[in-house]
Amino acid sequence: MRLVTWNVNSLGARLPLVLEWMEANAPDVVCMQETKQADEAFPEAAFAELGYQSVHHGDGRWNGVAIASRVGLDSPVRGIGLQEEAGAFGCRFVAALCGGVRVHSVYVPNGRSLDHEQYRNKLAWLDRLRAYLDENYGGLDDVAVCGDFNVAPDDVDVWDPGAFVGATHVSEPERAALGRIVDWGLEDVFRRFHPDGGVFSWWDYRAGDFHKGHGMRIDLVLLSPGLANRCTGARVDRDARKKSPAGNKPSDHAPVVVEIGEEEANTR
Repeated sequence: MRLVTWNVNSLGARLPLVLEWMEANAPDVVCMQETKQADEAFPEAAFAELGYQSVHHGDGRWNGVAIASRVGLDSPVRGIGLQEEAGAFGCRFVAALCGGVRVHSVYVPNGRSLDHEQYRNKLAWLDRLRAYLDENYGGLDDVAVCGDFNVAPDDVDVWDPGAFVGATHVSEPERAALGRIVDWGLEDVFRRFHPDGGVFSWWDYRAGDFHKGHGMRIDLVLLSPGLANRCTGARVDRDARKKSPAGNKPSDHAPVVVEIGEEEANTR
């Protein structure tokens, strides 16, 4: 299975880019975040033309999440039991069974600043995600939790730790909340293949940050042990952060691509 997570930063603006990339890279499952679309506007037919079933959870505002799968899509779930349609949280969670794997596309709140109400909402949302896993799965389930977590797991996942002192995305409470999700029984598999860090998935549009290498790794693929042990590779497609061959403008995030083999692979 080729599993991808990608904050597309508006399907209204990026749909041609996303379709172009999917045609060229043939992913099996794509988890999308920040679609910024209502369910009724989601371009289900466009994905179907490429052979993908899809599910979307969005209200047309700033959030919205989706899964597109060409290996089956069953038992969709929208939302994790918070007041997702009202105010503080928005539409940030969708799940489905894809090729025998319970796949989740999540868009964790940004947090804004450490003294902001949205920061407290962010921590509450992460804790609710951990509770959802506790309530719905056991240790033998194949589970993939993918998305824009708006948390850089370690200092090696930001271009300059000193530039983020006192900011969100790197604070101890955020990292601890992410750690509790991982401790449920998941692995940040990207780290297996890039143990030294320095590989990023998001770069601000401003000040030429992409070309300067001023990025963060906040787009994560967390896998249960059976899936993690079958991983054969993980990468960030930096080329998708550039203007595409067809001239489509990029998101500020690049796709994170994880390859999961049929047989267990010894990657340690």
